[in-house]
Amino acid sequence: MTMAVVSAVHCYPVKSMAGCAPGEAAVEPWGLAGDRRWMLAGPDARVLTQRQEPRLTLASARPLPGGGVRLTTPGAAPLDVRVPTADGQGGTLTVELFRDKVETVPAGAAADAWLSAFLGTDARLVYMDDPARRRPVDPEHSLPGDTVSFADGYPLLITATASLEALNSLIAEGDRAAEGPLPMDRFRPNVVVDGTPPWAEDGWRRVRLGEVTFRVAKPSGRCVVTTTDQRTAVRGKEPLRTLARHHRIGAKAVFGQNLIPEHTGVVRVGDAFEVLD
Repeated sequence: MTMAVVSAVHCYPVKSMAGCAPGEAAVEPWGLAGDRRWMLAGPDARVLTQRQEPRLTLASARPLPGGGVRLTTPGAAPLDVRVPTADGQGGTLTVELFRDKVETVPAGAAADAWLSAFLGTDARLVYMDDPARRRPVDPEHSLPGDTVSFADGYPLLITATASLEALNSLIAEGDRAAEGPLPMDRFRPNVVVDGTPPWAEDGWRRVRLGEVTFRVAKPSGRCVVTTTDQRTAVRGKEPLRTLARHHRIGAKAVFGQNLIPEHTGVVRVGDAFEVLD
């Protein structure tokens, strides 16, 4: 029997921008260290993501020592952004992130100008200074005290290689085979595992990645971001078209599972993956 293992670890320092794939990452109560601690807000103080601005995938954020980020995009000089403080000149800004109102710390005028020039619309870069108290996880699928960064709703997202292969086979059988096969980056996971049966994640309740155990909160309902080519920002119809036909739970097309860590530790590529419940 083939042992299931972690095949990739991904971190996205700025929500909806391209991220990085380190060989390992520390697991904090609210997600991987440095994952989605930054995000963009529009002039209406609402979150800006690839849903509204697919070109965000053409910008990249890389972590810097101390928690800052280096922003890069074709045609512009890179910009290093330091971690701002709530007692600085910018104070704090409350941003609407889906159903949550989250207190954030603005990064400052230089970052705002860089991003606004890139997107062609007013944008502000903000930082989550204290994930332990800024944003609780949906209580319907969590325990008291569970918190999350600027991720859509849960600390980590896990996907499985075998399920992507099964999905790509279904796409190839349809009348839009030219859109496949799709790469895993369409789903922007934190952790990818190899060696599990296709769609086995639908039944997971508790899992172990290396030294860290996780509760499986709920399946990941997918949105229009998955139809965006993460290398070109061009949108198509897949995978939502095929997921809606073949892999949905209730009204949601789903792919992957949302995880909540039970304790801290480190997840590494090559770690064993085990289903505990």
